Amino acid sequence: MSSRPREVDVAWLAAKCPVSAKARVWTEDSLQWLRREFGDGALNGDVLLPESIFPPASYGGTEADLHAALPRLCTRMGVPIEAVHIELSDDPDLPELDPRVPIASQFSGAAGHFQPRGDVFIVAIRRRQLRHPVALAATLAHELAHVRLLGERRVTPDRNDHEQLTDLATVFFGLGVCTANAAFDYSQSQFGWRTSQLGYLGEALFGYALAYYAYLRGEDSPSWARALDTNPRTYMRKGLRFLRASPHSVETSP
Repeated sequence: MSSRPREVDVAWLAAKCPVSAKARVWTEDSLQWLRREFGDGALNGDVLLPESIFPPASYGGTEADLHAALPRLCTRMGVPIEAVHIELSDDPDLPELDPRVPIASQFSGAAGHFQPRGDVFIVAIRRRQLRHPVALAATLAHELAHVRLLGERRVTPDRNDHEQLTDLATVFFGLGVCTANAAFDYSQSQFGWRTSQLGYLGEALFGYALAYYAYLRGEDSPSWARALDTNPRTYMRKGLRFLRASPHSVETSP
């Protein structure tokens, strides 16, 4: 038997998928399903960047700012604005972080709430989200995705991955930069450093979802990726390298 070491395919190693095989298959299958449900027009629409939704120079963190941005989000996600009613909640059940803790963490799958009421969909948003425009855009996108999925009865609430699918729908409808950037935040306040997490996918899965989204759109190096935070952008680049090294079949929308 030869004692020669087995040659390693360096190119393959460099193009390793940033998520597990199970997560990769779920992401690809789910984005393909969203494409079949909503079509290529929705897939190939504009990618909305945080600064285009809430321009930093003019954003004051007011309710008026929220309502000014809502029409653009609704238009991109295909939701009739007259079917959405925004309610701001003071969220008494989730108090602010203890100021005595110098490094704190906070987790919230979603910082909003969706509820149908007759012909109108009530979207409740935590009032304190107004202070954080990227998280606010991500929360609005998630709740509007609920309108498209649950409100249009494309999925049921008892589907075990319906919240993850809802986050993925924000990617499909061009809001993935916002939801990926809101997935993790590390910031400093007067009380010390804090981390916060928002959403159901996490940075790695958002990154791969954005890579496959770009792949479906035929984008090898999309300009909008520059607006991503470092971690999701890194995961996205790894995902694109993986997809280029092992081409996937891409279904066409009927």
